[in-house]
Amino acid sequence: MSGASVIATLRYRDAVAAIRFLRDAFGFRELLVVPGADETVAHAELTHGSGMVMVSSITDGGDGRTPFEAGPAWLYVIVDDVQAHYDRAVAGGAEIVSEPKKEEYGGSSYTAADPEGNQWTFGSYRPEGW
Repeated sequence: MSGASVIATLRYRDAVAAIRFLRDAFGFRELLVVPGADETVAHAELTHGSGMVMVSSITDGGDGRTPFEAGPAWLYVIVDDVQAHYDRAVAGGAEIVSEPKKEEYGGSSYTAADPEGNQWTFGSYRPEGW
């Protein structure tokens, strides 16, 4: 088996803008984007390293998808260079929630919010075996 076995799924009020932000500020790559009606996103797959998040627009269920509102969510993403990633996020307009710091359990991290309030912690700590 290859790839991640757990994939977070996020709904956004403006999924098109969220995808652009996640790409530009946080370095995600667009693997697949399926447009929905009226400039929405029916389904998108964004990768970062060996991880993935699925993104779509909120829905009331009228499009056949399960009704679900947007976030908030909190996600942890492993990065090799926390400071370089932080610098990219700042340049991309991310709201910084906590500055880069050393963690007592190892590694370092910082937390930023996306435009719809989801919290993203980017850190160098990698649980043993990962």
